[in-house]
Amino acid sequence: MSSTTNPSTQHTSTIGAIGAPSRRNTELALLVFAVVIPVFAYANVGLALDDEVPAGLLSYGLGLGLLAGVGHLAVRKFAPYADPLMLPLATLLNGLGLVAIWRLDQSELLQKIGQAGTAAPRQLMYTAMGIALFVGVLIFLKDHRVLQRYTYISMLGALFLLLLPLVPGLGRNIYGAKIWIQVGSFSIQPGEFAKIVLAVFFAGYLMVKRDALALASRRFMGLYLPRGRDLGPILVVWMVSILILVFETDLGTSLLFFGMFVIMLYVATERTSWIVFGLLMSAVGAVGVASFEPHIQQRVDAWLDPMKEYTLSRAGVGGHSEQAMQALWAFGSGGTLGTGWGQGHSELIRFAANSDFILATFGEELGLAGLMALLLLYALIVERGVRTALAARDPFGKLLAIGLSGAFALQVFVVAGGVMGLIPLTGMTMPFLAYGGSSVIANWALIGILLRISDTARRPAPAPAANPDAEMTQVVRP
Repeated sequence: MSSTTNPSTQHTSTIGAIGAPSRRNTELALLVFAVVIPVFAYANVGLALDDEVPAGLLSYGLGLGLLAGVGHLAVRKFAPYADPLMLPLATLLNGLGLVAIWRLDQSELLQKIGQAGTAAPRQLMYTAMGIALFVGVLIFLKDHRVLQRYTYISMLGALFLLLLPLVPGLGRNIYGAKIWIQVGSFSIQPGEFAKIVLAVFFAGYLMVKRDALALASRRFMGLYLPRGRDLGPILVVWMVSILILVFETDLGTSLLFFGMFVIMLYVATERTSWIVFGLLMSAVGAVGVASFEPHIQQRVDAWLDPMKEYTLSRAGVGGHSEQAMQALWAFGSGGTLGTGWGQGHSELIRFAANSDFILATFGEELGLAGLMALLLLYALIVERGVRTALAARDPFGKLLAIGLSGAFALQVFVVAGGVMGLIPLTGMTMPFLAYGGSSVIANWALIGILLRISDTARRPAPAPAANPDAEMTQVVRP
């Protein structure tokens, strides 16, 4: 009497071990386009400015391709089942941002006032540092659920980062906001990293407290009102955001942190009332602070009547900002299809043209069509982040992914809305596009964490071990 292995059982186990495709080849193909498009744009800028292909085209293409290749190899090795779109999308945005910064570097006007000249090489260095941190996240963060152990340490770390700019001798006041610290010859914006750390804290806290926060005491005008004692967390975060607005005069960071918490609170509790309370508290806080804080009042004045502020500023009799009006003119000059790479005049914005107002360069030279394409790229990153949250198998991962995606979306909204005149200027930078080391490094880390959560969510379950007893049931007769 002898036994043999059931071939069908062996085949089923093999299929279960293989699971879903990793989609890494798809990611590689998309990365090729994500590198080729900025290289083509770089050549267009050179031809428009000097009627010749720029000398640094090859080095730029090789540098961007090498960084993208390193990121791809890291994902292929350490997160093989991660989302295949996030890395190409971030690479494309980063590459186009480098092109726009280099284009402004060629402006004689910006060179004379010290606002351009060497920004593009420095941004490429910051991009390399961001990719290094991205790879480090994938290597050392084996499981995103480990971060849950550091919930309250994350809270302390975020507060530390937010308070650093207020330390005498360390913090710097740039354009009226105290959100930078000076380390040697480099300026660092700790708030860019604090948003990631705060997302970890919010995810860990809300995962534990969501049942209590979801309880409603009574119904009013179609909304379930939360209990009074459960309003504590949102009141604390509201007060912290107001303090940031008062002491650091930073409207953008305040809106970002409070908005991220309200989004995560809504997802955790599924209560619309929290959204209503969050919007009301944001309005009350913003109006209250704007009534006595001069810098916030100046931002609001420039938003309400940018032409008046521009006229006063040019006449030298007041005015707080002429950049807002110049940015609107840049968008208007671009029209539907734009003036073409390198053929606009967004350098007239002058100060912060390559950072806070870089979106105006895209609006002028690529037009409405190009600007909508850029915003669509951002929307795709947010969509993939939300899809990752939906696919996550643990509540902490769901909340963390939605928090990071929400923070990314809010930052895009407040920056684009400020430059386009929809809301007051915030002083934040457009992720991946704008010049600034803190922003590009922190956002590459954000993408790395989202890919780690995505890899865990999409990774197929291990195949069940073969049952020796089941295999013995097939008997071969002599």
